[in-house]
Amino acid sequence: MASSSNNMKVDQIAQICRNNFLQMMYRKIDGAVLISHNERNLDCSITFQTDSILQRFMLRFDVLQLDCNDHLFIYDGAHAVGSPKADITCRNTKHDVGAIFTRTNFVTLKYVTDNWGTEANGFKLVITAFKDPSKYKHQDQQQSECTFGRYNVTDLICDKVNHCADGSDESISTICANTELATVFGLSMNTFVIIIISILVVLCMCVLCVSVCVCRRHGNQHNHHQQQVMSNNINSSYPMDALHGSNGTGIPGVTKLSPGPGNWHHLPYLIKIRNCRN
Repeated sequence: MASSSNNMKVDQIAQICRNNFLQMMYRKIDGAVLISHNERNLDCSITFQTDSILQRFMLRFDVLQLDCNDHLFIYDGAHAVGSPKADITCRNTKHDVGAIFTRTNFVTLKYVTDNWGTEANGFKLVITAFKDPSKYKHQDQQQSECTFGRYNVTDLICDKVNHCADGSDESISTICANTELATVFGLSMNTFVIIIISILVVLCMCVLCVSVCVCRRHGNQHNHHQQQVMSNNINSSYPMDALHGSNGTGIPGVTKLSPGPGNWHHLPYLIKIRNCRN
């Protein structure tokens, strides 16, 4: 068989059993939630494997209500052969079954249903890999301690799935409390900080662009003002002394220009103005 790996996954029985390839795979997991809802005419086997050969599986039902003609066989091994560790039917409840522990690092589920059922039929099975099965050997299965820091896979802490019968992995204290404090608006603290920094960078760039545009506009207005001042200065540098007769020029009716910078190329125009006045 092939194998696939994941830490925590919610699987639908109907989806897995519809695909023969998924049935043939050893699904390597730290934890999983398996959900059944009124599947009919099934004969499906699914095998789960722990990441380490030193680990074992604990199985616990959150919901259990099977039809009396349906059977869920649980095998302590990689194949659905021999006598099952448990045969779950309509006679069983989640409280009767309690927690089931494997002795190997494999567990195989074989689910057989008939062609009749109701919407209430099905189950929700929580499968958890744990590290130290010796901690449970002298304890009642339904009352066993389940402190994840010592016995179980720490990746499953505070994942909103009660992997332990006592709920210690999801208790709102210590690690789980720190996990809740480390989120802002549903985002992890690292993601939130990255978003804030990105927003600040964008705002700084916008402020810089606006400042550059304002400076350029102010510079253009200043240059235009200087050009107007220079133009006025040039126009005021042409004082005219109206001379009549031959007063120093010998030419009657000609206006004499006082020397000034840049005024000689306006001489024909000024002469024309003087003639028009006369």
